[in-house]
Order: sequence, then C-alpha cells, then structure tokens
Amino acid sequence: NNNIKNMEELEEKIENYKKIDVNKEYTQAKKYWTNYLEKHDGLNLRENSNKLVNDRVKEIYKRTILLFPLLQNEETGGVSATVEIDENREKSGRYSYCWPRDAVFIAKAFDYLNMKKETDKFYENFCKKTQSKNGMWEQRFYTDGTLAPCWGYQIDETASVIYGVYEHYKNTKELKFLQSNMKMCENALHFLFKYLENIFGEKEEKDLVKKEIEEQVIKEGRQKDQIYKHVSYDLWEMNEGVHLYSLASIYGAFNAMIGMYEEIKPKYENNRLKLEKIAKDIQKIKDEIENIRKYVENNLYDENTKVLRRNAEDSKMDISTIGAVHPFELFGDDEKKVLNTVEKINMTLRTYTGGYLRFEQDSYMGGKYPWPVTTLWMAMYYLKAGNKKMAQECFNFVVNSTSSLGFISEQVDNNTMKPSWAIGLGWSHALQSIDEPVLQ
Repeated sequence: NNNIKNMEELEEKIENYKKIDVNKEYTQAKKYWTNYLEKHDGLNLRENSNKLVNDRVKEIYKRTILLFPLLQNEETGGVSATVEIDENREKSGRYSYCWPRDAVFIAKAFDYLNMKKETDKFYENFCKKTQSKNGMWEQRFYTDGTLAPCWGYQIDETASVIYGVYEHYKNTKELKFLQSNMKMCENALHFLFKYLENIFGEKEEKDLVKKEIEEQVIKEGRQKDQIYKHVSYDLWEMNEGVHLYSLASIYGAFNAMIGMYEEIKPKYENNRLKLEKIAKDIQKIKDEIENIRKYVENNLYDENTKVLRRNAEDSKMDISTIGAVHPFELFGDDEKKVLNTVEKINMTLRTYTGGYLRFEQDSYMGGKYPWPVTTLWMAMYYLKAGNKKMAQECFNFVVNSTSSLGFISEQVDNNTMKPSWAIGLGWSHALQSIDEPVLQ
C-alpha cells in the first residue's frame, strides 16, 4: 500500500486486520449478496414452478445476476466483456475491455434484471465519454473510458449504441433519458449516413485534394474503390468488407432513430426549425433503408443457392446472417431466403452436440468448438419463428455446458461438453437472460 510510510504503520495495520471477525464479515457479505439476488430477480425464476426452469437454470440465472455487477465500472458505467482472471493473460482471451456492441446486449439483459441504473450509467456516461467527435465509436475501450488497443474499425459498434438506447427507452418509457441521449444518437446517425455514402457511392468526388490523392494512388497500382469504400471488420473481427450483419445493424439503428424522433417530436411543437431538421433526417433515413434493402438484395443474396451471404466477398455460412432477422428485423423469420439460410446453417454449422459454430472455416482457437452466443442466437431465431422445440434444444445445450459454478463460457469443448476459453463471458450470460423469459 503506497499510503504506508513506515514499518510501524504496517505492523499496526496487520494487527487491525488480525482483529477482524471473519465470520461476521462473511455473514454481512452473504446478506448483502442474498439481498442483491432478491432485488434483481427480474424474471422471477426462483418462484417459477415451470418444469422448463429447472434448478440448474436457476443456478445459472443467479450466477448471471452476481456476475454482472463485477463487469461494470461503477464510476464510468463501462462494461467489461468478462472478468480478467488469468493474470498472465494466456488463457482468458484478454477480454477485460468494453466493446460497445457486447455492452449493448449486456445492458439489454440489465433491463431484464432490474438493473436500470446500471443501463442508464452505461449510455449516459460511458457512451457519451467514448464517442468520437465524428459520431462513431471505436472498436473497444478500457472500462474507464480510455481507448484500448484496436486493430480495426467496426461500423456495428456505432449502430448498436443507437439501437440500444431505444431498446432501453422502450423498457423504461422515460422521456428524460431519451432527451438526454438524442444529441449523441444524432451524431452517430450522421456518421452512419457518411459511411453509407461511401458504400453506396452516393457522394460526388469534387474535392481537388482527394482527386490528386486518387491519381497518385492509382499510379501506385491501387484501384479507386480501395480508397473510398469505407470497409469495416465484421462482428467477429476477422474479416474486412461490407457485411450483412453490419448493414442490418445500421438498419436496426435507423428504425430506432425513427422511433426516437417520433417520441421526441412533441417536445419541439413550437420549434419549427428543429421539426424541419427532424423531418429531413427521417426522410434521409427512409431513403437509406431502401438503399440497404437494394444493396443486400443485389450483393448479399446468392441467387444460385437462394441463401443470404455474410459479405460480398465469399459464400461461407455464418451465424451472423441471423442478425438480419433477430434482433435487427431486416427480414421476417418466415421469408423463404431466411428459411433457406437457416437450413444451410444447420447443415454446416450445427455440431453433433447441438451447439453452433460461428462460421465455416473459423480459425480462432482452432474453430472447431461451438459457442453459447451463437447457439443462443439460434434459440432467439427459433423463438421468433415459433419453433419452441428447437429453441429449447439450443437453450439446453448452453445449460448443459456451463461450469460447476454456473458460468457460461465463450466456447464449449464438443468432446467433453465442458466450458472452454473465456469462462463467464458477459455476452453469453446476457443472451441467456434475454432468452429465459420467453422459454418459461
């Protein structure tokens, strides 16, 4: 301790620690966390007698409630992907960072668990603190809000925050929260507009400096579209390009913005200029929504196989294509192209244990193990499609592969059904919590 100045002070502290009644401290800590569990039992699972909600599910549920406060920085509201328990960071995956996208889904689970203040803190404080001047969010941060090491740019990080703000508002119906975060969301919205201008080639290149750069780069043998197409990493952070999940997240953000504008408009009934600006933004959003639909139809749908493509560069099957159905609703769950895609996902990514891989030829940690996140994602799709039997199978796979303490991992060893790699992953626990109320 840096505050200890000499041996005398150190010895005095040691003597004081010796006098602590351990049993008393244990009793107080147990009482605190027991009360915490009761206060945050938002799904009322402990009193639920439904046969689907067995004791094991309740234990995992309790572990989730106890885990979440350990992930959040109380001062900033930042949410770590998981608790960093491997001091040498050899087996943990180095996950003690806050990815805005992951945190948005964890915050959505917060809302299910009566953790409204925690969600407020994440958006009101952390997201405002970490937003760049141009409206975007970088790939990841330390939970104190400082920028963490990044290796790429991900557009869905920015889109997810807008989506998440509206999801939280729909849960609380607190207009004050919406008003407080509108400027942040509008800044992000205009960044998304600029991103799509590059993707769709809408913006005319009139800048002489840009033209000079273009001419110079072409001399060096690079193509024009390599300069101006603003590509992004996918949500798995392994492939650069234009991705279906990324565009679907923007689609979800756009619909969220329309919803927020409709809620906020009455506040400006006497402000003609503000209402005109809102109307202009809504029209721009609607135009871009149509552009997204057209782009996906022309570039991210395989006419030969009749399935959705994860990006414009390859035809590898990827669970993230389901993001276009849930949660972002670019497609309906019963559209033919979606049904075909789900069928192919089951043929290529579902393992014999009932779990799902991320995508074909995944190389991360060998790429052979299913992930709880992907499996719970499929459960969400099946719930949306009304197939409760398949949803329950996916849900059970995750329940049966948790640790003895109820922690859900990043991956599952297919041979042993034991948790693998990062254990206690916030994103996994969040999706489990979001699925549970529907499966009751």
